[in-house]
Amino acid sequence: MTKFLEALANVFRIPDLRKRVLFTLALLAVYRVGAFIPTPGIDPIRFQEFFARTASGGFLGYLDVFSGGNLRRMTIFALGITPYITASIILQLLTVVVPTLDKLQKEGEIGRRKITQWTRYLTVALAIVQSIGIALALQSSDGNFVLNPGIGFILLTMLTFTTGTAFIMWLGEQITDRGVGNGMSLIIFVGIVVGLPHAIMNIYQNTFVTHQWNVLQLLVILVVMVAVVGFIVLVERGERRIPVQYAKRVIGRRMMGGHSTHLPLKVNAGGVIPIIFASSLLALPQTAAQFPIVKNSPVLSRMLGAIASSEPFYYLAFIVLIVFFCFFYVSIIFNPNEAADNMRKYGGFIPGIRPGKNTAEYMDKILSKITVVGGLYLAILSLIPQMMISGIHLQHLPGAGNWIDAHFPRFILDGLGVQFWFGGTSLLIVVGVAMDTVNQIEAQLIMRHYEGFTPRAGRIRGRRSSTS
Repeated sequence: MTKFLEALANVFRIPDLRKRVLFTLALLAVYRVGAFIPTPGIDPIRFQEFFARTASGGFLGYLDVFSGGNLRRMTIFALGITPYITASIILQLLTVVVPTLDKLQKEGEIGRRKITQWTRYLTVALAIVQSIGIALALQSSDGNFVLNPGIGFILLTMLTFTTGTAFIMWLGEQITDRGVGNGMSLIIFVGIVVGLPHAIMNIYQNTFVTHQWNVLQLLVILVVMVAVVGFIVLVERGERRIPVQYAKRVIGRRMMGGHSTHLPLKVNAGGVIPIIFASSLLALPQTAAQFPIVKNSPVLSRMLGAIASSEPFYYLAFIVLIVFFCFFYVSIIFNPNEAADNMRKYGGFIPGIRPGKNTAEYMDKILSKITVVGGLYLAILSLIPQMMISGIHLQHLPGAGNWIDAHFPRFILDGLGVQFWFGGTSLLIVVGVAMDTVNQIEAQLIMRHYEGFTPRAGRIRGRRSSTS
């Protein structure tokens, strides 16, 4: 703790780093101010009641996580950074199939700026489409929270939400360029962490004031949260290091190569993106189940009910989709054939593996194994909080449902009946962004010959020690 406080004091002793930190905090404060400005033409109190009653578990509830609760409160930042995330993912996926984007990505800084510009345009376009859709949905709902329905309300809502998203995007880019970095991630981070004081207060009231929970339930929640955070740190730092040896080459009058290094393959290369894709696909049927045409159809309601939240088939589909999207995303960001060709081009080889095709097959085999582990890690991380809340409804399985209902413990079938404020996705974002931000600040401290947040013995090193 003493070293941590000293490193924190060193941050404010360095003028450039102090300016970056204060600039980041100022822009994040501006973002939080926008979270209290309501959207014109909407009764926010009625909408919050409607949201809590009908939309908190569907697709809108999923979007509310990434908007930092702004969608629930229907503020000017209701769309949050979701259009930018969607636009970035779309352009990243199109890089594989569009040669122009692939060429721009390989052009360095100039290509990156061009792709960033196209991402901004696509973000605005997606914000316009989403805001119009939300405005139409608000008008057609039975919540009576739209004060003056009509074309004027639709245009005003479109302008408000699109401008709010564009402003958040600008804030994130400024934090990335002039602050401590990770601007978009820090905005999502702040939106999630800001609910922590309220969650702590509710835990205290429910345990010691209203006595809705007992001490055992509280201890279980705290232990699980600490264990999940430690699990995230362990896996996010995990990587498979493939040793690479470079042969000696004579270029002109200089001897090049002849050194050993490693190729790091992260266990969770896709980050939170597979969870986003899987959650989006599974949230859509839950939202569709709220429409009258689905409720009035016994066949559709039964089909969608089988994959409703907390149902066994929901958990199974969630695990399969996460693992699938892990493989899909990793195949986009890492090409074993291209990596093997580049390694051979510069005289590198994996000891015991022939260069070329054999090297690509070897890397692909290792990548497949760790991707399965990463996918299962994401699935477990996402499902643990939900299982604690509502359990696994195994009693709904055909055939053995009655026997399971009679013999299985209720906390497995119905959960603990408590609210777990930080779900697996939220914890992954919070812990991941916190680690990245601390690492960036620590790198700035070490570069200026200051001690970092972690002691030298605890820092993550490469395969070779500093003395070898």
